[in-house]
Amino acid sequence: MTVVDFTAFIERLASASGETILPFFRTSLSIDNKNSGRDLDPVTEADRAAEAVMRRMIKESFPQHGIVGEEFGVERPDAEYVWVLDPIDGTKSFIAGMPIWGTLIALNRHGMPAYGMMHQPYIGERFSGDNGAALYQGRNGRRKLSTRRCASLADATLFTTSPRLMNAADRAQFEKVESGVRLSRYGGDCYAYCMLAAGHLDLIIETELKPYDVAALIPIVTGAGGVMTTWDGEPAQHGGRIVAAGDRRVHEAALKLLQGK
Repeated sequence: MTVVDFTAFIERLASASGETILPFFRTSLSIDNKNSGRDLDPVTEADRAAEAVMRRMIKESFPQHGIVGEEFGVERPDAEYVWVLDPIDGTKSFIAGMPIWGTLIALNRHGMPAYGMMHQPYIGERFSGDNGAALYQGRNGRRKLSTRRCASLADATLFTTSPRLMNAADRAQFEKVESGVRLSRYGGDCYAYCMLAAGHLDLIIETELKPYDVAALIPIVTGAGGVMTTWDGEPAQHGGRIVAAGDRRVHEAALKLLQGK
């Protein structure tokens, strides 16, 4: 069985999760804080309900598969196929009524992200990739995604969700990159990675990411011709400090500054 055999099922997962989430969007939600400290790490009923729906569908169709989810933990992580789920990536945007969140669905095979989808049900867009190609599907039909060429940091548009999520040392290194780019913007969460794959921005720098934050995005970015690694240049599927770029020249330049070279 190949990854291609799972694409129709992933479409159904996306539809089911979107139908579960949308009734909660832009309503009065009860919000729990998963962080025991001062900083807010929100989770809502929508997050939990969407992940529960996807988990139930996976277990019914592929009981031998593993699952890693943000809200309900890990099951069978050593299976050949493991689903990695983030029901609402960008929950802070979600609770603020901003439509730049998305549902991330990844299928890992032998520990590597083989297929990923980002579904934004409010806007009605899906971005998917299998490392070899990436596709957009929305109200204007389907099209292939491709990153844009960008020769240098001086020509680049940079995104990060927020520098305040970085520790002081990482923020200082980030600011070295930020000072050299053409345009720097904050926000976006998973949506920024899809805009990179679509050729609208050039560089994303993040820290403190979890596997479910990145697994679905790696096949989309690489399928569109981009590159996504840790700050150390290692594979990104385990999360941590992440750099994604549409052009390898910009990726290399950003890594040098982030590594203090």
